[in-house]
Amino acid sequence: MDVSAQVATARAPAKINIYLGVGPRRRDGFHDLATVFHALRVGDDVVAERDDKGRVTVTVDAVGVDVDAVPVDESNLAVRAAQSLRRYAGVECGVHLRIVKRIPVAGGLAGGSADAAAALLACDAVWDTGCGKAELATIGARLGSDVPFALHGGTVLGSGRGERLAAVMAPVRLHWVLAVAEGGLSTPAVYGELDTMRAASMVPAPQVPPELLTALRVGDLDAVGEHLANDLQPAALRLRPTLADVLDAGRDLGAVGGVVSGSGPTVALLAQDERHANQLAAGLVDRQVCRDAIATTGSASGARLISRST
Repeated sequence: MDVSAQVATARAPAKINIYLGVGPRRRDGFHDLATVFHALRVGDDVVAERDDKGRVTVTVDAVGVDVDAVPVDESNLAVRAAQSLRRYAGVECGVHLRIVKRIPVAGGLAGGSADAAAALLACDAVWDTGCGKAELATIGARLGSDVPFALHGGTVLGSGRGERLAAVMAPVRLHWVLAVAEGGLSTPAVYGELDTMRAASMVPAPQVPPELLTALRVGDLDAVGEHLANDLQPAALRLRPTLADVLDAGRDLGAVGGVVSGSGPTVALLAQDERHANQLAAGLVDRQVCRDAIATTGSASGARLISRST
């Protein structure tokens, strides 16, 4: 019996790196990472509608900022995810994807990876491929290092290129403010700048500080804020010096800690509680140090189906 859906909608979370250690450049051009991924409640939806003519197409709804920067051709990561799943499962029919974009684009929040994860889950429902999340994560890892985490969610250790995941005990809800910058930053450019800055140095293998893991486990907010760190941050600051103003403003407004998220330029600021997060977001906007400020919480679940219809 065919139990596939005609339309399915999946939601996947944005992520920040509470900690991001970057090793030396490898021969394959990648870097070994030691990171703590943290999924946030803000996320994108992907609506997948079965296309019996075999096409794979995409449109983007203008909910978030910089939506015009999202490609609507085969370079879109959600489209690539759908095509990868179709090849893997031997599916002949196609799909139309509609991305409801809330995650800031090119902001270091893995929005493209979230879209890919949501597309894999929604297309799995539409095509009835029978793939579990483990299989989808394997497919996703070939598309990008952050895709398996977008499927997993929560707070986890990432190693390798970020695709190897291990759960972290982090029972306390954390309140964050995402300071959204004007325009994006290229991830390859930030890594390239980091390599240039390190050219004369010996770079050790990255390792997540055990003190941070303890702080997350016991809910020590001050210790979490103290250990927020990102090896890409100096490179991002060199390419976008105004990010230092955002970090300074966050400290002035009482943030427990702050860090550039991933390759930037979004800055993640840890707030004391929900009320402080709202105050912090308003204060950043008032000071005009960022284009927008989004109060949110973590950790959040990974990609999940939120509706399906036959």
